[in-house]
Order: sequence, then C-alpha cells, then structure tokens
Amino acid sequence: MVFRTVSDGVVAGSGTKNAIRDAAVKLFANKGFEQTSLREVADAVGITKASLYYHYASKLDLLVAIIDPIIDHLRSTVDGLDRVARDATAIRAVLGRHLRGMLAHRAAGALIIGDTVTIVNAMADRHPELVDSSKALRDWLAGPNPDTEAMLRAGAALDVLGLALVSAEVVPDAGDDEVERILLDIAVSVLEGRRSA
Repeated sequence: MVFRTVSDGVVAGSGTKNAIRDAAVKLFANKGFEQTSLREVADAVGITKASLYYHYASKLDLLVAIIDPIIDHLRSTVDGLDRVARDATAIRAVLGRHLRGMLAHRAAGALIIGDTVTIVNAMADRHPELVDSSKALRDWLAGPNPDTEAMLRAGAALDVLGLALVSAEVVPDAGDDEVERILLDIAVSVLEGRRSA
C-alpha cells in the first residue's frame, strides 16, 4: 500500500478514521472546535467531505470519537480499584497507568484544556462517568478515612499528572519516558509528603 503524506503531518492510507481524528485534533486545537469546518478536516486528510461523512456523521461525532478514548482509559484505570491493596507499589502503578494514558492521549487532552466548554457540552452523556471516575481515583489515592490533607494531596497529585497534557509545550525537548518518570516521582512525593502540623 502506498502512503501519501498530506499537510500537517497526517498520513493518508494508514487508516482513514485515524487520519481524520489526527487532523481534527490538530485543527480543533489550533482554530477551536467551533471555528473548524469539516471541509478543512477533509482537506487536511486529502479526502472529500463526503468521504469524511462516511466515517463520521457530524463534527460532534468526530469530537466524541476523539474524547471517548480518554474517558475509556480513565474508566479502565479505576475499574477494580477497590480490590487493589493500597500500598506504595500499587499507588505508583496506578498513578503510572493514569499518566501513561494521559501521555498517549496528550493531543486530545490539550484540546480539552483549550476548549473546555465545547468539550464538556459535547460529552454531556459521558460527563458524569468522567466525574465519577475522577472521584473514584482521587478517593482511592487519599486512602481509607481520609482527612482534609489526604484529600488535598490526592487531588494535587492528580493535578501534577495533568501537566502531561501540556508537557509538549512546557518541555518540548523532553521525551515521554522522561516526562513520565519526573511527573510520577513528583506526584508520589506529593502524596507521601510531610503532613502539615
């Protein structure tokens, strides 16, 4: 199969649906969801608008296809968490899994940060799942019978990991392994940090 490189680094022929999503993420991040037309997405991939509609019935369907994997990853991270012993090894493993998911979906995650209102409105059906999954992860990290400090530390540790979504802008020359190692170390240290007096 011959692969054709099109504008903005999207490769046509490697899976049209993936190429459409990749182009849409770049365009939505650069121009905003509302300001980007499906014609622009189709042009970036090198397909007709009709071909794009074959894969995605609407711009909203395309956005949902971009966001769903992030929510699915978070859900898979917290599923069964209540059966995981909460010790230093498990905490690091759970944080690492969550962080790797954010790194894998970094471009879409940065889109969420940049166009939050549109994204929240688009994922209305899944928003409660996102909130519940985030709360379940935070509660597990805080431990049993958490006090205020434990809850704040758990939230802060997750916020540290959230930096992965903008790490390409903050440290453009750092590789994923380095970003993962450093952010994971920081998040664990926030959780384990000295208790306030």
